[in-house]
Amino acid sequence: MSRPEDGTGGPGGTGRGDGPPPAPEPAEAPRIPPPRPAAEDSGRWPAHWHPAPPADGVPPPRGPQEPQGPSHGPQQPRGPQGPHGPHEPQGPRGPHEPQRPRGPHEPQGPHAESRDPLPAPPAPPAPPPAPQLSHGVLKSLLGAWALAACSPEETAAVEAHLNHCNPCADEALRLREAVGLLHTEQSLDLDPLLRSRVLAGCLGRRPARIPVPDWAGVYDAEAARLDALLRDMGEAEWRAPVRLRWFDGRRQVGRDTTVAGVIGHLMAVDGILAASLGLPDPLGADAPGDPEARTEAYWHGGPERSPEAAAEPEAVREPWREQGHALVRTVSFAGRGARMRSVPYGGFSLPLRDSFVDRAFECWVHAGDIAEAIDYPYEPPASAHLRRMVDLCARLLPDALAQRRRAGLAGPPRRLGAAGEPGRTLHLEVEGSGHWYIPLDSPAALPSEAETVARIALDREAFYQLAAGHVPPEEAAAGQIGDPEAIRDVLFATASLSRL
Repeated sequence: MSRPEDGTGGPGGTGRGDGPPPAPEPAEAPRIPPPRPAAEDSGRWPAHWHPAPPADGVPPPRGPQEPQGPSHGPQQPRGPQGPHGPHEPQGPRGPHEPQRPRGPHEPQGPHAESRDPLPAPPAPPAPPPAPQLSHGVLKSLLGAWALAACSPEETAAVEAHLNHCNPCADEALRLREAVGLLHTEQSLDLDPLLRSRVLAGCLGRRPARIPVPDWAGVYDAEAARLDALLRDMGEAEWRAPVRLRWFDGRRQVGRDTTVAGVIGHLMAVDGILAASLGLPDPLGADAPGDPEARTEAYWHGGPERSPEAAAEPEAVREPWREQGHALVRTVSFAGRGARMRSVPYGGFSLPLRDSFVDRAFECWVHAGDIAEAIDYPYEPPASAHLRRMVDLCARLLPDALAQRRRAGLAGPPRRLGAAGEPGRTLHLEVEGSGHWYIPLDSPAALPSEAETVARIALDREAFYQLAAGHVPPEEAAAGQIGDPEAIRDVLFATASLSRL
């Protein structure tokens, strides 16, 4: 009787010795890989990789087809090249046949013949069959599938459907990309509050003999955060272009420099505080007093100071860092009376305590400029420090408004009164930082809640961007009500606090 050429023994495949049955065709590969679940959801090792040992220590009973030892069943025939050599007997040993002598390294004893291989791990369970769902139902499951929130049956049905439906496959790709946007980019820096908590814990156990004033601690914290950012930068990043922006009273202006140029600018302006405390001025004794003029003098002091020059990192970072440490150390030893010492800034002056908060705000602003230039996230200051910065800006607004009025850039006062009397007031609210009442007609007037004619509400990010001169004043307020002229004058006065 003839057999088919494929060796399967006919359509039923019942012929003996006809070869193995044909391998099943592989399943169709999915066009879109499934969402990757989180590591803690799936576990690192499958459960079947670590079979639990028997509770009583006794091995499980053998099946009917497993060998039971040398005297409990026939041995499997061994080939001429079996595991014991070419001269091994070809058939099963009889009951009285002498055993082959064993070598010195082969196991001895009654159980020597029962060396079984380790059992293979069980195969993973087959995926559940995909349920038969309509196109509309499968399309509605695409969002849950992209978030890896479907059941195994639904996942199998969706992935099988995506192999044959082009519109749903395109929608699945768009949803997968959208899911990636839900995970916001996190900063690699430490929590800004960590340093404060560690210092508070240390000082609580062992108070400092010479404590750092709280107003100087704001500058110390922001300079330390900027120094940490600079420490992780490569030499090429120091050449990255940085755009400095501020508001000159009428419009936004800018200046291009590098990361090294920004640090040189900070060191030049910090030299005003150094000179007022009797420390060496990095620009010398004949340096100008205006911050912008000092910066230009530093940048044009030589090729190594030019904003376009690629300065060596340590040649810029180390002098700025050492100067900041000297400032904090000096005011810590100066005592309480030093906080009201006047620090001249060319056209205006500030008390020493406010000057340190002002330099902390400037350090934060320019650290954000550097982080933006090198595409690195940068967190805002601690809440207590940020509130000090916002409070300083709010206290400077009456004088800034009066200066703009003298320059013809703000509306005239509506009602003048004696110094110390209540006058027209604007209510400024900065979310997360507090409330301030700003006198509108004169810096000497007393702000009064009863005399409030307008109200401005901003979040902290918007106020920081406005005071830094990074956004137009007309676009800064999140909410405003009342006298539009008063609101406009205060917003422009806030932006005019910024400078190079």
